[in-house]
Amino acid sequence: MNLQPEKKQAIELNLTPLIDVVFLLLIFFMVSTTFDKESRIKVDLPEAATKDEQVAQEKTVLDIIVDAQGRYYVNQREVLNKEPETLKRAIEQAAGDKRDLPVIITADANTTHQSVVIVMDVASQLGLNHMTFSAKKPVVQD
Repeated sequence: MNLQPEKKQAIELNLTPLIDVVFLLLIFFMVSTTFDKESRIKVDLPEAATKDEQVAQEKTVLDIIVDAQGRYYVNQREVLNKEPETLKRAIEQAAGDKRDLPVIITADANTTHQSVVIVMDVASQLGLNHMTFSAKKPVVQD
């Protein structure tokens, strides 16, 4: 006959599944959150494999060219220098009060990334959010 009371086992709470669920929720919210900075500049990237399409003449287009040396051209007219403020004034003059103009950015393959980013930034500051990049169809060598 055993008169000693039965020893109760200590209750142990396993936190591993709880931590896994919390991390999964954290990752889900981080991935699904949208940021305002990304939505400010809307860029329509063209497909390079398609043929060049002519833009309808009824709607005016703002054409900005960046050459290999980083010089800017707004509607075939060279901007005086490479400063963003000068580029901003040139775009304002070319666009007038129209803020729904599509902007076609044509950049040389050897130009710096910074030059293209400056064009995108200045255009978005002026409210020109419909941007596209021109590309040429790659030449297939047989």
